[in-house]
Amino acid sequence: MDTQRLILFVIFSFSALFLWEAWQKEHRPPPPPIAAAKPAANADLPVPAAAPGQGAAPGAVPVPGAPAIDAGAPAVAQPIVVKTDLYTAEIDAAGGVIARVALASHRDVENMELPYDALIKTAERTFVAQSGLLGAGLPNHRTVYEVLPGPRELAPGADSLELRLQATAANGDKVVQVLTFHRGTYVIDVAYDLTNAGSAPIAPFAYFQLTRDTKTPGVKNSMAPASFAGPVVYNDADKYKKLEFGDLDKLAADPARKLPYTKSADNGWVGMVEHYFVAAWLPSDEKKTPREFYTRKQDNGLYSVGVIVPVGSIAPGATGEVRVPLYVGPQEQDILASLAKGLDLVVDYGIFTVIAAPLFWLLKWLHSFVHNWGWAIILLTIILKSAFYPLNHASARSMAKMKVIAPKMKALQERYADDKQQLQVKMMEMYKEEKINPLGGCLPILVQIPVFIALYWVLLSAVELRHAPWIGWIHDLSAPDPWYVLPVIYAITAYLQVRLSPTPISDPVQAKVMQIMPVAFSVMFLFFPSGLVLYWLVNNAIQIFQQWHMNRVLQREAATLAAKRR
Repeated sequence: MDTQRLILFVIFSFSALFLWEAWQKEHRPPPPPIAAAKPAANADLPVPAAAPGQGAAPGAVPVPGAPAIDAGAPAVAQPIVVKTDLYTAEIDAAGGVIARVALASHRDVENMELPYDALIKTAERTFVAQSGLLGAGLPNHRTVYEVLPGPRELAPGADSLELRLQATAANGDKVVQVLTFHRGTYVIDVAYDLTNAGSAPIAPFAYFQLTRDTKTPGVKNSMAPASFAGPVVYNDADKYKKLEFGDLDKLAADPARKLPYTKSADNGWVGMVEHYFVAAWLPSDEKKTPREFYTRKQDNGLYSVGVIVPVGSIAPGATGEVRVPLYVGPQEQDILASLAKGLDLVVDYGIFTVIAAPLFWLLKWLHSFVHNWGWAIILLTIILKSAFYPLNHASARSMAKMKVIAPKMKALQERYADDKQQLQVKMMEMYKEEKINPLGGCLPILVQIPVFIALYWVLLSAVELRHAPWIGWIHDLSAPDPWYVLPVIYAITAYLQVRLSPTPISDPVQAKVMQIMPVAFSVMFLFFPSGLVLYWLVNNAIQIFQQWHMNRVLQREAATLAAKRR
C-alpha cells in the first residue's frame, strides 16, 4: 500500500467513524414509554441494609410503606433563594431539596444572557439534589420544614452563610437540616443535627441522592460523539463506574439482577454527570465510614443515584450529626481532584486519555501566559510540530525526492501503461536506486492521528474551553465556526498541500481522487469544534512551508549533482 492509498484509507476511516456516530445518535431508538402509576407511600425512599460492622438498631430502617411525617404535603410555592459569589441556589422548604443552582460564570447554551442551571426543576426538566433521614417517622426529602431566620445572600467579607431548616419527628425527635454555602467554591455542605427525644438509643441512617430525567440541555453538534450523561459511582473496588439509564431500567425490571457496582464500601462517592458539569455527593473517606450505594428508577421518567451513611448511635437526650458535602458545578479538573479521589475522572477523554490529559495540561499552561485559548492552541500546535520535526523532516524529504523524480516516474507510467505489474516492479527499483521510501510520508500521519483524536476530545470535554473566544467571529472554540471561515481556509491549505506532494499513482482518476479527497474531508470540519480546525489549519500551514522548503533544497541538490556529472 503506497502513501496515497494509506492516506485515502485513513480519510475514509475517519469519515465512516464520524458518520456512524452521527447516525447512531439520530436513529437510536427512543426510550420505552413509562406507564403511569400511583406511587406508594415512601416508594422513592431507599431502604438500607445494616451497615458493615453494625447491627440493626431501633429506628434504623423504616417500615416499608410506613408514612413519614408530613408525607404527601404540598410543596411550598416560593423557594428559598440563596446567593453567593459563584451561583444562585433555590431550596424548597419541602425536604430541603436543592431545586436549582444557576452558575453565574457559565452561560446557558441557547441563551447566553442567562446563567447555566446545573440543577433545575421545571415542567420541562428535573435535576435535583435530595436528602433525608431513614428511621421510623424521621423527616425525608418530602417533609415540610420550618425555615429558620438568617441571611440569604453572602455578605461582603463573609466566608460562608447557613440556611437552617427545622422539623420535629412524630416521636418528638428534633431535626435541624443545615445547608452551608461557602465563598469561592461550588461545594455546599449538607448536615443533619438529630436530637434523640426518646428514652432509648437510636441509630438512624441518612441518605443523599441526585434525581434527574434523561433530558440534556442545549443544541448538540450532530457530527460530534455524544457525551455521557447519567449516574456514576466511584469506590476503590470499582474505580469510576458509569451507569447508563438503560442499566437502571434493567435493574428495575429484574431486581435479582447482579449490580454493576459494589454496593457497600468504606469509601467513595456518587454523582450525576452531564456535558461539562457534574453534581456529586462526597462523603468523607478520612474515617472510613461505611456507606451503601444505590441506584433507582423512579416514576415519571426519573432516575436516582445515592449513598446511605449511618448517623451513628445517639443516646437519649443527645444530638448526633451527619454531614456530606455536595459539589454542583463545572468539571474543572484541578478543583475536582482536590475534593475527592477520582472525582476528576468525570472529565472523560475516551480511550486516548493517556494522551489527552497531558495535552490539556500543556494547553492550560500555555493559556496561563497568553490568557487566550485560541492563541494557546496555536502555540500548542507549534510545540507538537516541533516535537514531530524529525518525522516530518524525513517525510518532507521523502516527498520532495518523489517530486524530483516525477519526470522519470511519468516516463515509466507511459512506458508500462499496459503492464501494471511490471510498472510496480520498475517503480520499486527506482525507489531503491534513489533511496526513497514510498511510505516515508505515512509515519507522521499515523503518529499524529492519536494526537488529533485526543485533542478533539479535549476540546469537546474541557469546560475551560466552553464558550471561550479567540478573535473576531470565533466566540466559542468548542463549537463549529459560525461563518465557516476556518474550514474554508483549511480546505485551501489541504489543496495546496496535495499540490506540493507528488502522486505516484498511474491511474489519472485515482490521482484526481487523491487531490480532491483532502478538500472533501475538510467538509467534515464544518461540524468540528473551531479550536480543532484551528489546530489542523496551523499544522497544515507549517507542513506546507516545510514541504515547500524541502522541495527547493532537493531541487538545488539535484541541479548540483547533475552539474557535477557533466
